[in-house]
Amino acid sequence: MTETKSKRIPFDADLVRRLVASQFPQWAHLPVRPVVFGGKNNTTFHLGDEMSVRLPSARAYVAQVEKEQAWLPRLAPHLPLPIPEPVGLGEPGEGYPWPWSVYRWIEGETASLERIPDLPQFARDLAEFLKALQALDVTDGPAAGQHNFFRGGPLATYDDQTRKAIEDLGDSIDGATALAIWDQALAAEWTNPPVWLHGDVAAGNLLVRDGRLSAVIDFGILGVGDPACDLAIAWTLLHGEARAVFREALPLDPGTWARGRGWTIWKALIVAAGLPGSSEEEQARSRAIIVDLVGEHT
Repeated sequence: MTETKSKRIPFDADLVRRLVASQFPQWAHLPVRPVVFGGKNNTTFHLGDEMSVRLPSARAYVAQVEKEQAWLPRLAPHLPLPIPEPVGLGEPGEGYPWPWSVYRWIEGETASLERIPDLPQFARDLAEFLKALQALDVTDGPAAGQHNFFRGGPLATYDDQTRKAIEDLGDSIDGATALAIWDQALAAEWTNPPVWLHGDVAAGNLLVRDGRLSAVIDFGILGVGDPACDLAIAWTLLHGEARAVFREALPLDPGTWARGRGWTIWKALIVAAGLPGSSEEEQARSRAIIVDLVGEHT
């Protein structure tokens, strides 16, 4: 299964209140309200001031619940920044068909250029977090598969999808250079032992406080394998000196960076080509990322 937009089910704060009341009566008195940026694949709600409820919005994301519950408590003590802490595992009920999680709330604002006064320092802090994650023992860790849309696995999984997106975008992009970036990424196969990867290191999953990186959230695509997918942030948020600092701080070989560009341009291409569920703003941003990658390559 390649990554597509899965059919989502509707749910709201009232459903979450009923789920909490029936399964965690000790928290039934706490107010439930939507999180401003509550996510798409999993939707998050505030539970009081100190907890959150996170529910898969489609069947494709259900396996991530058990994975996060099992692995985040094991990884957290060894990482330099806070990550989500599960405090409860919910069951299907009240018409909601899947398991769900209660987490300790982590204070912070979603990362954005406006909120980060020192982007090179942010890049350095993020690189240190990823180095620590990659250094952890991978024994019994979840290998790439449908649970994480094959992050950490071979890029060839998305070869047909990428080539079709380049074809569909036609003359609106430099298709020849985009294809060269993709082919270079495919040729740089991962041959090293597997390491831990977050899988979706994006601005929306990075929190800042007082301008500094303060936490990393949303580990639904967590897995072990090739860490190249975690490098996309170099082109989706970082630029200039910050991008150079990030690359210098991560001891990864040129092939891994080539695959990192591959993961980045794949996602940018399919969104720019009109991935179902993507907004016009997301498509425009993806086109800008393609231009950046092409300009860097030429």
